[in-house]
Amino acid sequence: MILKAKMIDHINMKVKNLDESVEFYKNLFGFVIKQEENQNKIDAPSKIIGNDSIKLCLYEVPDMSPEGGIAHFGFNVENFDEVISKCEELEVKILYDGVINWEKSKSVYIVDPSGYEIELGEISGGGL
Repeated sequence: MILKAKMIDHINMKVKNLDESVEFYKNLFGFVIKQEENQNKIDAPSKIIGNDSIKLCLYEVPDMSPEGGIAHFGFNVENFDEVISKCEELEVKILYDGVINWEKSKSVYIVDPSGYEIELGEISGGGL
């Protein structure tokens, strides 16, 4: 028997600056604070943010580095045609010269304040 995973439940992330990270995800994706202080055993300021589909558990670790862990994580974006203009409006760093065309989808890659690379995709799972 295998477990039938249906979607990512949440992503638990170390961030350099908790307030800056919360503002980034709030302003770009409309995420809201779901829990002010995560009830955890990690001695670090934390918040759980997100929407009905995505939850990010953020822990402030000022000297953290995202290198060597996750290459990137992806969000499927319903209003994909607005990605570039919203990122430019908020001065979000866009990687790889903008829109990348895949076989069945398009993606834009950005960087959050802690250095995490995020793929914003037009079609969930790239249409696979």
